Amino acid sequence: MPTLRIAQDPAADDLLGRDPLALLIGMLLDQQFPMERAFGAPRLLADRLGVDRLDAAQLAEMDADELTRVFQGPPALHRYPGSMAGRAQELCRLLVERYDGRAEGLWADGPDGATLLKRLNELPGFGAQKSKIFLALLGKQYGVEAAGWRKAAGDYGQEGSRRSVADITGPESLAEVRAFKQEQKAAAKKARTAG
Repeated sequence: MPTLRIAQDPAADDLLGRDPLALLIGMLLDQQFPMERAFGAPRLLADRLGVDRLDAAQLAEMDADELTRVFQGPPALHRYPGSMAGRAQELCRLLVERYDGRAEGLWADGPDGATLLKRLNELPGFGAQKSKIFLALLGKQYGVEAAGWRKAAGDYGQEGSRRSVADITGPESLAEVRAFKQEQKAAAKKARTAG
Protein backbone atom coordinates (compact mmCIF):
# COMPACT_ATOMS: atom_id res chain seq x y z
CA MET A 1 0.00 0.00 0.00
CA PRO A 2 1.46 3.37 -0.95
CA THR A 3 2.14 5.93 1.76
CA LEU A 4 0.71 9.25 0.63
CA ARG A 5 1.00 12.67 2.26
CA ILE A 6 -1.19 14.73 -0.03
CA ALA A 7 -3.98 15.72 2.37
CA GLN A 8 -1.47 16.41 5.15
CA ASP A 9 -3.79 14.50 7.51
CA PRO A 10 -2.89 10.91 8.51
CA ALA A 11 -6.43 9.48 8.38
CA ALA A 12 -7.22 11.12 5.05
CA ASP A 13 -3.87 10.09 3.54
CA ASP A 14 -4.31 6.53 4.81
CA LEU A 15 -7.64 6.27 2.96
CA LEU A 16 -6.07 7.67 -0.23
CA GLY A 17 -3.32 5.06 -0.02
CA ARG A 18 -5.61 2.08 0.37
CA ASP A 19 -8.67 3.15 -1.62
CA PRO A 20 -8.13 4.01 -5.32
CA LEU A 21 -11.68 5.43 -5.55
CA ALA A 22 -10.88 7.87 -2.73
CA LEU A 23 -7.76 8.97 -4.63
CA LEU A 24 -9.75 9.39 -7.86
CA ILE A 25 -12.46 11.45 -6.10
CA GLY A 26 -9.77 13.57 -4.41
CA MET A 27 -8.33 14.32 -7.84
CA LEU A 28 -11.80 15.14 -9.18
CA LEU A 29 -12.30 17.67 -6.37
CA ASP A 30 -8.87 19.26 -6.89
CA GLN A 31 -10.00 22.36 -8.75
CA GLN A 32 -10.81 25.83 -7.44
CA PHE A 33 -10.22 24.42 -3.97
CA PRO A 34 -7.11 23.95 -1.80
CA MET A 35 -5.32 20.70 -2.68
CA GLU A 36 -5.16 19.37 0.86
CA ARG A 37 -8.88 19.92 1.38
CA ALA A 38 -9.75 18.30 -1.96
CA PHE A 39 -7.74 15.19 -1.09
CA GLY A 40 -9.00 15.23 2.50
CA ALA A 41 -12.63 15.28 1.32
CA PRO A 42 -12.87 11.52 0.56
CA ARG A 43 -12.15 10.78 4.25
CA LEU A 44 -14.95 13.15 5.28
CA LEU A 45 -17.24 11.52 2.72
CA ALA A 46 -16.44 8.03 4.02
CA ASP A 47 -16.97 9.17 7.61
CA ARG A 48 -20.34 10.73 6.77
CA LEU A 49 -21.44 7.58 4.98
CA GLY A 50 -20.22 5.43 7.89
CA VAL A 51 -17.90 3.34 5.69
CA ASP A 52 -14.23 2.36 5.82
CA ARG A 53 -13.80 2.52 2.01
CA LEU A 54 -15.77 4.32 -0.67
CA ASP A 55 -17.99 2.20 -2.91
CA ALA A 56 -18.66 3.36 -6.47
CA ALA A 57 -21.89 1.36 -6.73
CA GLN A 58 -23.24 2.87 -3.49
CA LEU A 59 -22.38 6.41 -4.61
CA ALA A 60 -23.76 5.80 -8.12
CA GLU A 61 -27.10 4.65 -6.72
CA MET A 62 -27.52 7.30 -4.00
CA ASP A 63 -30.32 9.79 -4.25
CA ALA A 64 -28.74 12.89 -5.86
CA ASP A 65 -30.23 15.28 -3.29
CA GLU A 66 -29.01 13.12 -0.41
CA LEU A 67 -25.49 12.99 -1.88
CA THR A 68 -25.53 16.76 -2.30
CA ARG A 69 -26.47 17.15 1.38
CA VAL A 70 -23.56 14.88 2.32
CA PHE A 71 -21.22 17.06 0.22
CA GLN A 72 -22.62 20.25 1.78
CA GLY A 73 -21.55 19.26 5.27
CA PRO A 74 -20.60 21.30 7.23
CA PRO A 75 -17.84 21.51 6.38
CA ALA A 76 -18.51 21.35 2.66
CA LEU A 77 -16.45 18.81 0.71
CA HIS A 78 -15.85 21.41 -1.99
CA ARG A 79 -16.39 25.06 -2.76
CA TYR A 80 -19.20 23.93 -5.12
CA PRO A 81 -20.68 20.97 -3.24
CA GLY A 82 -23.76 20.53 -5.44
CA SER A 83 -22.01 20.38 -8.79
CA MET A 84 -19.16 18.29 -7.39
CA ALA A 85 -21.56 15.80 -5.82
CA GLY A 86 -23.11 15.42 -9.27
CA ARG A 87 -19.72 14.96 -10.92
CA ALA A 88 -18.62 12.41 -8.32
CA GLN A 89 -21.83 10.48 -8.94
CA GLU A 90 -21.29 10.58 -12.73
CA LEU A 91 -17.73 9.35 -12.18
CA CYS A 92 -18.95 6.46 -10.03
CA ARG A 93 -21.63 5.54 -12.58
CA LEU A 94 -19.00 5.34 -15.32
CA LEU A 95 -16.81 3.15 -13.09
CA VAL A 96 -19.77 0.84 -12.47
CA GLU A 97 -20.63 0.64 -16.18
CA ARG A 98 -17.11 0.11 -17.52
CA TYR A 99 -14.86 -1.09 -14.71
CA ASP A 100 -17.01 -3.21 -12.39
CA GLY A 101 -17.23 -0.30 -9.96
CA ARG A 102 -13.49 -0.45 -9.31
CA ALA A 103 -11.32 2.65 -9.80
CA GLU A 104 -8.29 0.38 -10.12
CA GLY A 105 -10.07 -1.21 -13.08
CA LEU A 106 -8.74 1.75 -15.06
CA TRP A 107 -5.23 0.27 -14.83
CA ALA A 108 -5.64 -3.32 -13.57
CA ASP A 109 -5.27 -4.87 -17.05
CA GLY A 110 -1.83 -3.27 -17.45
CA PRO A 111 -2.49 -0.70 -20.16
CA ASP A 112 0.37 1.38 -21.51
CA GLY A 113 0.62 5.03 -20.49
CA ALA A 114 -1.15 6.36 -23.60
CA THR A 115 -4.08 3.97 -23.13
CA LEU A 116 -4.41 4.79 -19.44
CA LEU A 117 -4.31 8.51 -20.24
CA LYS A 118 -7.09 7.99 -22.81
CA ARG A 119 -9.20 6.20 -20.16
CA LEU A 120 -8.62 9.01 -17.66
CA ASN A 121 -9.62 11.60 -20.27
CA GLU A 122 -12.98 9.84 -20.60
CA LEU A 123 -13.82 10.33 -16.91
CA PRO A 124 -16.37 13.02 -15.97
CA GLY A 125 -14.58 16.08 -14.63
CA PHE A 126 -11.18 15.02 -16.00
CA GLY A 127 -9.75 17.24 -18.71
CA ALA A 128 -6.41 16.77 -20.46
CA GLN A 129 -4.33 18.44 -17.73
CA LYS A 130 -6.06 16.71 -14.79
CA SER A 131 -5.68 13.34 -16.54
CA LYS A 132 -1.93 13.88 -17.05
CA ILE A 133 -1.50 14.92 -13.42
CA PHE A 134 -3.39 11.86 -12.18
CA LEU A 135 -1.37 9.58 -14.47
CA ALA A 136 1.81 11.11 -12.99
CA LEU A 137 0.43 10.62 -9.47
CA LEU A 138 -0.27 6.95 -10.21
CA GLY A 139 3.20 6.44 -11.65
CA LYS A 140 5.19 8.44 -9.11
CA GLN A 141 3.41 7.47 -5.90
CA TYR A 142 0.84 4.71 -6.42
CA GLY A 143 3.01 2.02 -8.01
CA VAL A 144 1.09 1.99 -11.30
CA GLU A 145 3.94 1.78 -13.77
CA ALA A 146 2.22 1.65 -17.13
CA ALA A 147 4.79 1.46 -19.93
CA GLY A 148 5.50 4.95 -21.24
CA TRP A 149 3.55 6.69 -18.47
CA ARG A 150 6.13 9.45 -18.02
CA LYS A 151 5.92 10.41 -21.70
CA ALA A 152 2.12 10.27 -21.63
CA ALA A 153 2.04 12.46 -18.50
CA GLY A 154 4.20 15.11 -20.22
CA ASP A 155 5.90 17.64 -17.93
CA TYR A 156 4.01 16.20 -14.93
CA GLY A 157 5.89 12.92 -15.35
CA GLN A 158 9.33 14.49 -15.04
CA GLU A 159 11.51 13.06 -12.31
CA GLY A 160 12.08 15.57 -9.49
CA SER A 161 9.53 18.11 -10.72
CA ARG A 162 7.41 20.17 -8.33
CA ARG A 163 4.48 20.96 -10.62
CA SER A 164 1.45 19.20 -9.19
CA VAL A 165 -0.14 16.99 -6.58
CA ALA A 166 1.81 14.10 -8.15
CA ASP A 167 4.93 15.59 -6.55
CA ILE A 168 3.62 16.16 -3.02
CA THR A 169 5.26 13.90 -0.47
CA GLY A 170 5.07 16.16 2.59
CA PRO A 171 4.81 19.77 3.77
CA GLU A 172 8.03 20.90 2.06
CA SER A 173 7.08 19.59 -1.39
CA LEU A 174 3.56 20.98 -0.93
CA ALA A 175 5.09 24.43 -0.42
CA GLU A 176 7.27 23.95 -3.52
CA VAL A 177 4.30 22.90 -5.66
CA ARG A 178 2.27 25.83 -4.37
CA ALA A 179 5.13 28.23 -5.20
CA PHE A 180 5.40 26.78 -8.71
CA LYS A 181 1.66 27.23 -9.27
CA GLN A 182 1.82 30.84 -8.07
CA GLU A 183 4.72 31.52 -10.46
CA GLN A 184 2.69 30.02 -13.33
CA LYS A 185 -0.34 32.17 -12.50
CA ALA A 186 1.79 35.31 -12.28
CA ALA A 187 3.43 34.55 -15.62
CA ALA A 188 0.05 33.90 -17.26
CA LYS A 189 -1.34 37.16 -15.84
CA LYS A 190 1.70 39.09 -17.06
CA ALA A 191 1.32 37.55 -20.54
CA ARG A 192 -2.39 38.52 -20.64
CA THR A 193 -1.72 42.14 -19.64
CA ALA A 194 1.22 42.43 -22.06
CA GLY A 195 -0.92 41.12 -24.97
